[in-house]
Amino acid sequence: MDLLNSKIKTLYFKYLLAALGSTLITVVYSFVDATVVGKAIGPNGSSAIAVVAPFWNIIFSLGLLLGVGTGVLISKLKGEGIDKKKQNEYFTASLIYLVILTILMYVMIFVFEKQLLILFGAKDEEILNLAMEYLYPIRFVFPLFMVNQMLGVLLRNDDSPLLSTIGVLSGGVFNIIGDIVFAFPCKLGIFGPGLATTIGTVLTFVILMIHFFRKKNTLKIVKPTSFFKKIGEISVCGFSSFFVDLSMGIITILFNNQIMEYLDTNYLSVYSILLNITTFVQCFAYAISQASQPIISANYGAKNNKRIKETLKYCLYSVVFFSVIWLLLTTINPNMLVNIFMKPTEKILNIAPKVIRIYSITFSLLSLNIFASYYFQSILKNKISFIISTSRGLVLSGTLIMTLPLINKDLLWFALPISEIITAIFSIIVIIIFTKKLDKNKEE
Repeated sequence: MDLLNSKIKTLYFKYLLAALGSTLITVVYSFVDATVVGKAIGPNGSSAIAVVAPFWNIIFSLGLLLGVGTGVLISKLKGEGIDKKKQNEYFTASLIYLVILTILMYVMIFVFEKQLLILFGAKDEEILNLAMEYLYPIRFVFPLFMVNQMLGVLLRNDDSPLLSTIGVLSGGVFNIIGDIVFAFPCKLGIFGPGLATTIGTVLTFVILMIHFFRKKNTLKIVKPTSFFKKIGEISVCGFSSFFVDLSMGIITILFNNQIMEYLDTNYLSVYSILLNITTFVQCFAYAISQASQPIISANYGAKNNKRIKETLKYCLYSVVFFSVIWLLLTTINPNMLVNIFMKPTEKILNIAPKVIRIYSITFSLLSLNIFASYYFQSILKNKISFIISTSRGLVLSGTLIMTLPLINKDLLWFALPISEIITAIFSIIVIIIFTKKLDKNKEE
């Protein structure tokens, strides 16, 4: 479809469905892993999954850095009518960047795995051993998670949203079936879901690579000029998306350690449930953001401001719709969620409702704040995007996580809701201001 001329409503919802397919099944990976582990191992298994969570945030955030950063620049050049060679210089630069990051990822997982897991909150020896057992098969294909995240974004920008969805769906379906088969009939324990996730990821990668052998592929390897300048531009354009996911990892580390400092492993098990719900909510926010990004960036390059505003309207409708759903689902019957994810103890059933209801305020605002960050990336207002992603992702939330328990340990659960409320107010104000300025179409 033509990003510059096709009907916006049709274009947006086509990309939204494709993006939802890709992001949703990625969440299903962690959702099913957490559920199967919680049922097969119990609360300690759920705690181990919570400890592993920052690894996923790191790897997925790097994939978004490359995919979104490169995608925004390529889409803008398409809108401006710049030749494909210039576009492919950014694509090639991103591949070289990918190789560098892949080497760093292998060093991280093979050399510092134990130390990182302890840093991420594995203070209990049993939880540490379970986390290492789960990660064992994954460590051999760890960078592929980053590659798949990057390719998923680039394929949507290269008019192959369906293949991107098929690739992720295929790997996800295998992961779901493999989790259950390996953990229960095969009795592989927590190693089983790790193995299923590994094989599913390889399958997704193989399917995504098909795009590069199709006639419609426009992504080619060329000799990039000004390589370091290009990776700098990719980093700047993709930073906010990168930091949104990375900051979730940092928050998880802080939360894990604060829970173990002021509370106990029962609360860590409840937090593992909240992490999985958060990931689920984030996937819809990412889908809305990634569906709109190529449309907004291309039309920004072509100075089609009316089309940008129309796309923004559909995005905000989607944000409101999903935010209401998440708030209702998490507040009506919290213990239903607990029973989905694990075989809970009586202690967990007693503490979970209050914790989940407080934390659920986060879910009603998270989608807006993530979309706002992506929106400003798409129109190259990187400073505003940076402020939104860093304030909600680290500055406000990190400060509150570290200070509120000093007043009262139960206030820990209010840290993210307060952070999201403050960021949402700022996001709404700047969206209104900058959208009114769109007709000028100038760099701020």
